[in-house]
Amino acid sequence: MDFNAWPFVTTQSGLTGGPVTWNAAGPLLFHGPSPDGGTIGGFRPLWVQTSDAAGHLHTGLSLYPLFSYTADPNSYRWSVFDLISRAGLRAGADPSLSQLEQREAFDLWPFWFSRQTADPDTSYRALFPFFGTIKHRLGYDRLFWAPFPFYFQTESRGATTTHAPWPFLRWTKGAAQGFGLWPLFGWENRPGVSSDSFYLWPLGFDSVTQPKPGAPAGTPPEREDGFLPFYDRVSGPGMVSEDYLWPFFGHTDRTIPDRYDETRWFWPFLVQGRGDSRYVNRWGPFYTHSVIQGYDKTWYAWPILRKATWTESGLIQTKTQGLFFVYWSLEQRSATNPALPPARRTHLWPLFSFWDNGAGRRQWQVLSPFEALFTDNDKVRQSWTPLFALIRYDRNAPGDVRFSLLWNAVTWRRSQASAGTEFHFGPLLSVQTGLGGGRFALFLGLFGLKRPPGSSFWRPFLFDFSPAESRPSAAPSS
Repeated sequence: MDFNAWPFVTTQSGLTGGPVTWNAAGPLLFHGPSPDGGTIGGFRPLWVQTSDAAGHLHTGLSLYPLFSYTADPNSYRWSVFDLISRAGLRAGADPSLSQLEQREAFDLWPFWFSRQTADPDTSYRALFPFFGTIKHRLGYDRLFWAPFPFYFQTESRGATTTHAPWPFLRWTKGAAQGFGLWPLFGWENRPGVSSDSFYLWPLGFDSVTQPKPGAPAGTPPEREDGFLPFYDRVSGPGMVSEDYLWPFFGHTDRTIPDRYDETRWFWPFLVQGRGDSRYVNRWGPFYTHSVIQGYDKTWYAWPILRKATWTESGLIQTKTQGLFFVYWSLEQRSATNPALPPARRTHLWPLFSFWDNGAGRRQWQVLSPFEALFTDNDKVRQSWTPLFALIRYDRNAPGDVRFSLLWNAVTWRRSQASAGTEFHFGPLLSVQTGLGGGRFALFLGLFGLKRPPGSSFWRPFLFDFSPAESRPSAAPSS
């Protein structure tokens, strides 16, 4: 059952039982159970936190994505827009953690980077652009500057490249050898792996990649060369791709690992491709249809309407979009039993969102400005979505339904278990009927009428602030 003293406090019991969810000041203050068995609560959007079943803080969000905090039994991390971040060990962390896991890190992008571990080879401090070293980040084994851009050094796969100053003069030694005077010319050779050169960057280039270890004897290398925008060519085992007046005209012919042929006129508008696992028919922006390794996508009058179908994790998924996010819909069907009811999500930005899990649970909400933009972001859903729920509908099962208006100012509910309904208009009026009798109350029970269980007679009451049925407790509202 519900208790409604809006806007001060409202409580909601689950349609099928469970802990109580309460809200105060509309959608701002709230507390209730989380799907993983813990709790979620806070003061939206200033602070939203989740705790595990033991009451330990798991996540904290403040004006997300401005600030976020996550923790597990051993470590924690907080960040501000992912530009300022700190990570470290919590008190009582497992002493058997590896040296890399026993770390303290603090970053202030793009100026300060630090990581301290039990291993000097993975520890570093760096102050950009003045002096410092970064290890095992940004795709490199090591980055060093003193100061940038006058002296900058990178290490990757046993090769060290020095820039002095970056990007104009560079030389490479170690597992690779090279030299460059940008943008006039440059070259780099990694014996047995690859060789690259350029002249008048980005116009002229030549890149050769040798076959990987284990490739069949006689496999030719992959090569890309050209002088833009007049001509470029990519060739490799069973494949040739050429462009003329790049990127407008070109063709691709491939036989390995499967057959595919493609012709391009005024790319990206006119493209025709046919192959064993790939099909492209583009007449942009009016119509495009492609099938690439089972991913079937069609555009009509780009960007007005897009439809895509694919199979993933045993589900046939169909996504439909109008103007990217103004209309967004995803349907999921069982690939092994297509007769099962589908699960659906639909958003009409910024007005409406609808969810159906295909197993009897349905929800819809008006307004919904964030769901179409962040379709799989639970942190946005926890912090922001309820603030715009002018109207909300929840159905846990065909006979268990709850409807709310203006953040629970007005609620209506039907319960299959009690064979009854209840209606609340803030603290002013409540009406409850069911197997436990009936109750009509004004001002939270200051006065009203009661009907005992099994009776058809109503009797008046005064100062009875207890509902007709005991309150079971609640499933979370989001």
